[in-house]
Amino acid sequence: MLYASARDWRAARKKRVLLFGMSGLGKTHVSQMLRDSGNWFHYSIDYRIGTRYMGEYIADNAKAEAMKVPFLRDLLLSDSIYIGSNITFDNLTPVAAYLGKPGNPDKGGLPMEEYRRRQEQFRHAEIYALLDTEYFIHRAERLYGYPHFVCDTGGSICEWVDPDNPEDPVLSELSRRTLMIWIRGDEAHTAELIRRFDRAPKPMSYQPAFLERAWAQYLAENGLAEHEVDPDAFIRWTYAQALAHRQPRYEAMARNWGVTVTADEIAALRDAADFVDLVAEALARNG
Repeated sequence: MLYASARDWRAARKKRVLLFGMSGLGKTHVSQMLRDSGNWFHYSIDYRIGTRYMGEYIADNAKAEAMKVPFLRDLLLSDSIYIGSNITFDNLTPVAAYLGKPGNPDKGGLPMEEYRRRQEQFRHAEIYALLDTEYFIHRAERLYGYPHFVCDTGGSICEWVDPDNPEDPVLSELSRRTLMIWIRGDEAHTAELIRRFDRAPKPMSYQPAFLERAWAQYLAENGLAEHEVDPDAFIRWTYAQALAHRQPRYEAMARNWGVTVTADEIAALRDAADFVDLVAEALARNG
């Protein structure tokens, strides 16, 4: 690991960490807290995906919808209007809206073939964004003078890596540049995430093999054709399974590549100094 001990971590003039785990357990919250301290650069993987690697896909999709409206079509063809996405750290809705949900087009669903295509685009985008971490570490220091760096990853990082492979290209690169920290939730956190998702289901990205199994099982159990699937019903049904699928992958990432803190420990942090103390404790536990 980048820091061999709690002492090494505390003594480091440049502290560089990567946070991973389920969405909703505090990765972005603590990243923003560190950024607000004035000494930490916050690198958001989801923001990088939306602005650098999927921005054109998102804008083109919006333009395709606008072209269906004669009034907007004429304005677009004459270059009289501009269509783009307004992605911010706090508003990543354009990425989720582009990913979409599979199922009945009358309910906003996508044909599964198109859904798979967008999932694959996202997979490539996330891997590229993760591998940009080194570039942003140096950019943050060279351009802005930040000594410390936090990489705020998406919940799907575990889908594209093999945590038990000591030569995994993504994890090898990330562990050379940062201390990887898993924010682990307990059963109560998982139950709350499921309740929250059920109230407002959002598009997700899935490992291709997992998606194929879940889709085939859902169609068979409900006796539905692809175009009959309620998109929100499918992703609600899939969510708890996706969390269960990801949990052992997160565990293996932490066991082989990093350290673990709990969501409750993260929630109790008051400032950057608390975070430094917590990471030192995690390293001591790991040692």
